[in-house]
Amino acid sequence: MSEPNRARPAPDAPRRVSPGSVRRAFQPWNEPQARPIVEFRQVVKRFGAVTAVDHVSLALYPREFFALLGASGCGKTTLMRMLAGFETPDAGEILLDGVDITAVPAHLRPVNMMFQSYALFPHLSVADNIAYGLKREGLPRPEIARRVEEMLALVKLEGLGRRKPDQLSGGQRQRVALARSLAKRPKLLLLDEPMAALDRKLREATQFELMDLQSELGTTFMVVTHDQDEAMTMADRMAVMERGRLLQIAPPDLIYEAPANRYVAEFVGDINVFEARIRAVEGELVSADAPLIGAIAFDEEAVRLAAGESVAIGLRPEKIMLSHEEPPQPVNKVRGEIWDIGYLGDMTMVQVMIGGDAGRLLKVSLTNSTRRIARPFAWEDEVWLSWDVEAGLVLPP
Repeated sequence: MSEPNRARPAPDAPRRVSPGSVRRAFQPWNEPQARPIVEFRQVVKRFGAVTAVDHVSLALYPREFFALLGASGCGKTTLMRMLAGFETPDAGEILLDGVDITAVPAHLRPVNMMFQSYALFPHLSVADNIAYGLKREGLPRPEIARRVEEMLALVKLEGLGRRKPDQLSGGQRQRVALARSLAKRPKLLLLDEPMAALDRKLREATQFELMDLQSELGTTFMVVTHDQDEAMTMADRMAVMERGRLLQIAPPDLIYEAPANRYVAEFVGDINVFEARIRAVEGELVSADAPLIGAIAFDEEAVRLAAGESVAIGLRPEKIMLSHEEPPQPVNKVRGEIWDIGYLGDMTMVQVMIGGDAGRLLKVSLTNSTRRIARPFAWEDEVWLSWDVEAGLVLPP
């Protein structure tokens, strides 16, 4: 049946390629011949007795959207500021397009930085804020005007060029700061907590707008954030930082599903962690015993485990199934009592006490796939938790 009122492209019209299609095929870090646009080589930065960045080596590739993720004080902003030229490394090298820029002043680097506060000039109009850097470079007036109009269209602020920053919403001010950062056409754009001042709904919408914009421009973006959802949504790759060191660098799905160690697993997303002792290893199938849980089994592709060894096992809340009846499987199940329930709209987080009052809580997340008001589980229900052998993760310390 035809769909009236829906516009169809002409037969010979070019097919628009979605940013998602481009991103799926974008993996230069797996291509041996790919040349990085940015390289940190054993970079160290100290502030007195504190080592903020500890022998960090990292490569970013052209057109990549890269995220640095970590808790406050982990060194991520210091690393970005060294790339921008606002801090000088105590050791190591920073290369941009193969050129050592470690000693190059900030104003001579083809790098722009968008600050968390946006740093807009309150006495200047939107257009003059965007034009500020171009005027400092001495560009001709017609070229400045052309670029300002181009940037206003790019960030969807046409017609607002004469307004002052205090006449704009938070989201609009952020777009002005972004347009000003991009007007000079930098090789690399650095974004320091770019969504921090936005409310949740605007932040989520802006994340996708920023991804589309970056894909359209082809500029390399590096964003610093402590918000794991933000990093996982936007980044092609992300790095988790802790105490000045990079613990893992990988695409978001690998960071989440195959964390390098216990810190990464606990920092990115919710996870239940428990200790277990290996009983047997048969190929990739590992059998173990865990206090309060009993017999467990899990797949471990890179098996380097031996019987008698103690390991930490991680189990994501969404991988756990909840039921009133005992599952038929012989392992990977435990009985408990519902201790708490948090309704979050799209999902429900359930905390289940195993091992009695002196036991421990396990988190289980349930997708709210129907609109029913009466929930299948209630406080103090006796329930069974179960999971597949593929769900468990071995977490190195």
